[in-house]
Amino acid sequence: MDANDRRRLGEAVRAGIIDAGQAERLLEYLVQEHERPRFTLVHVLYYLGGMIAIGAMSLFMTLGWNSLGGWGGFATALAYLVLFLALTHWFLERRQLAIPAGIMATLAVVMVPLAIFSAQAALGDWDAAKAYRDYHVFIDGRWLMMELGTLAAGAALLWRYRFPFMLMPIALTLWYMSMDLVPFLFGAGLYDFEMRKFISLYFGLATVLLAFWVDLRSRFSQDYAFWLYLFGVLAFWGGLSLIDSGSELGKLAYCGINLLMILVGAVLGRRVFAVFGGMGVAGYLGHLSWRVFRDSLMFPFVLTLIGLAIIWLGVVWQRREQEWSQRLRAVLPAALRELIEARATR
Repeated sequence: MDANDRRRLGEAVRAGIIDAGQAERLLEYLVQEHERPRFTLVHVLYYLGGMIAIGAMSLFMTLGWNSLGGWGGFATALAYLVLFLALTHWFLERRQLAIPAGIMATLAVVMVPLAIFSAQAALGDWDAAKAYRDYHVFIDGRWLMMELGTLAAGAALLWRYRFPFMLMPIALTLWYMSMDLVPFLFGAGLYDFEMRKFISLYFGLATVLLAFWVDLRSRFSQDYAFWLYLFGVLAFWGGLSLIDSGSELGKLAYCGINLLMILVGAVLGRRVFAVFGGMGVAGYLGHLSWRVFRDSLMFPFVLTLIGLAIIWLGVVWQRREQEWSQRLRAVLPAALRELIEARATR
C-alpha cells in the first residue's frame, strides 16, 4: 500500500465513484492485506530478527545480566521497554509498517517479566546467582508475580496497539502460569505432579475457550486467537496425555477426544487441533500395536482397511462438500457460521 494507491482512492471519491466512508474501509482493508504476514523474504527477515531479539531477552539470557545488579537490571530492562515502545510508535506512525511495529510492541511485553525479575532480585526475593533464563525452564510458584505483571502490561499494550503477534508472550505466560500455580497453591507435595496434570488440562481448556471467544470477536479483522489456541491446546493436550487413564476404556476415550480435536480443527480451520489430535490418535494406535494386539496377525490389516475407509470418506466428502457444508452451516449460530466462512477465505 503506497502513496499512489491512496491518491487513486482520493480521486475515486472526488469523481463520485465511491464515497468517503467506502474509501476509508477499502483503505483499511488494503493496508491489512499488505501487512498480513506471508512467506516472503521481507517478512521472514522481520520475524527472524524479532525472534532472535526475543530469545536474547528470554531463553538466551546469560548470567552476565546479574552483573548489572538488581536495580541496575531493572533500570536497563525499563530503558529497553521504553525504547521498544518508541520504535513501535515510529514504525507505525512515521513509516506505516505494521509488522515491525507489532514486533517492537511484542518486545516491550517481553521486557516486563525481566524488569520484575530484576526488581525482585533487588528486594532479595532471588538469590544473587539466580539466572533469569530459569524462568523458561523450571517450575516455581515465585514466578507468578512476573506472570501476573506480564499479563497486566500485555493486556494494556494490546488494548493500545492491537497487534496479533503481541498475543504470543501473553499466551506463553498463561501456559507458564498453568504450571506454576500448583507449587504456589499446594506446595511441592507428594501429589504435586498429579495435580499439575489436571491444572494443565483445565487451564488449557479455559485458554482454548478464551481463544474461541476472541476468534468470534475478531472474525472480521486480524487473527488475534492464533497464539491463544496454540498454547491452550498445548496445555490441554499435554495434561490429557499425561493423565493415567487406568483402563482400555479410558484410553479409548482419550482417542475419541483426539478425534474430536481433529474435527474441531477442521471446522474452525485451526491446524493446531489437527496436529495434536493426530499425535494423540497415533499414540493410541501405537499402544494398541505394542500392548493390546502385540501378537495379532490381523491388526495391521484391519488398521489398513480403516485407513483406506477414511481416505474414501474424504473422497466422498470432496464430491459433496459444498452441499453438505451448506446443510451443516445452516444449523450453526450466525456468529460461528460467519467465523468459519471468514477463516475459509484467508
